[in-house]
Amino acid sequence: MCNPAFLAPLFSTAGATAAGATAAASLIPAAGSAAAATAGAAATGFSALQTIGTIASIGGTLYSGIAGAKAAQAQADAIGQQMETEKQLNAIEDNRRRKEMRSAIAQQRAELAARGVQLDSPTAIALGQAAGRELSFESQAVRSGGQAKQIELSSARRAALADKTNSWLRGTTSAAGKFLTAAPELWPGFARGGVLQ
Repeated sequence: MCNPAFLAPLFSTAGATAAGATAAASLIPAAGSAAAATAGAAATGFSALQTIGTIASIGGTLYSGIAGAKAAQAQADAIGQQMETEKQLNAIEDNRRRKEMRSAIAQQRAELAARGVQLDSPTAIALGQAAGRELSFESQAVRSGGQAKQIELSSARRAALADKTNSWLRGTTSAAGKFLTAAPELWPGFARGGVLQ
């Protein structure tokens, strides 16, 4: 504590009377009360700023988790669309290869007939069977490539959906952790009330 008589000369002119010193000393408690009120207001203002900062931090964490989940969902949707496109392209490629092989078989038959080879002869039948096997092989190769691409895209889509869930969980649990960490500092009654005990 400070001595009011010590501070009295600061508030009076030279040659002040005892009454003047007493009046100056009475100002000191009032100044102390004002300082206390100012300090209380500053503490309340700081507490409000701290609360706002915590809420903004929690909101930002939640928003980040939601944004990550939405981005992962968008990626999964894009992969799903790519899967459909690849499936259609694979079917088109398979049909194109089949048409090319049928055209080659028809050309081969025409050449054999032009040379005078009977189409029911063993040579013509053997050539036809070999061309049929080649057609089947080409078609199977295209379809297998398409299936491998579908498996690859399906795995990428599942990974994107897992990222969606992870982003959402990471955002919500991190926000909850921030809230529970800050709650006793922001609201002292929260801890005293037995909520966190």
